[in-house]
This record gives sequence, structure tokens and C-alpha cells, in this order.
Amino acid sequence: HVQLQESGPGQVKPSQTLSLTCTVSGGSITSDYAYWNWIRQPPGKGLEWMGAIFNSGSVYYSPSLKRRTSISRDTSKNQFTLQLSSVTPEDTAVYYCARSNALLMTGWVRDYSYWGQGTQVTVSS
Repeated sequence: HVQLQESGPGQVKPSQTLSLTCTVSGGSITSDYAYWNWIRQPPGKGLEWMGAIFNSGSVYYSPSLKRRTSISRDTSKNQFTLQLSSVTPEDTAVYYCARSNALLMTGWVRDYSYWGQGTQVTVSS
């Protein structure tokens, strides 16, 4: 049974870089045929796909966030990370990591087989 767990600071100041880590257990980010995704949900809005990393290490980003987003991984810890630079209050959201079997780039819950519980990040001075 695959489990994902997000971790990181709950508050970030405007213009700083948001950094989150997703720790995976019960699966492998390098050997499972899977995409490991970052998705967020701002208050009162729908889910937004941000990007993903494949088991090969290939990375994919949402065009709207590509300029500010970086996804990487630590294979020794079976973790993948999200960095979002130059944050503003509009980046306040619950951030999720999730696994999918294809690169779907959607915000549809049903497209992802496993989800983390989510972590609230607030951008505020």
C-alpha cells in the first residue's frame, strides 16, 4: 500500500521560496512506473496541477507555473520535493503530493491513485 506524506513550513513570507517534501512509503519513486505529482488547492478554488517527476527523473511543469517551479528528488530517501519561488499571497493553498500512472496534468481526484493528506501553506508577512 503506497503512502505519501507532505512536510514543510506552514507559513512563508512574500517573495520567498516555498519548499515542500513528499516522503513515499510502500512504493519506489525510481522503480514504480508512476508519475509523482504536486497539486494544490487555493481556498475556495479547485485543484491545480503544478508538476510531476517520472521514475526516470524527467520533470514536467504546468505552463502557468513553470517559471517559478522546480521539482527534484532524493532517491536515497525515496522523497521528491517542490520549490516555488517568488511566492505571493495568491500561492496560499493546501499542497498535495499524489501518484498517477500517466501524465494527466489535471486536478481531477480520480486521476490519481494515491494522495498525501495535504499540508496548508500560507503566504503572509
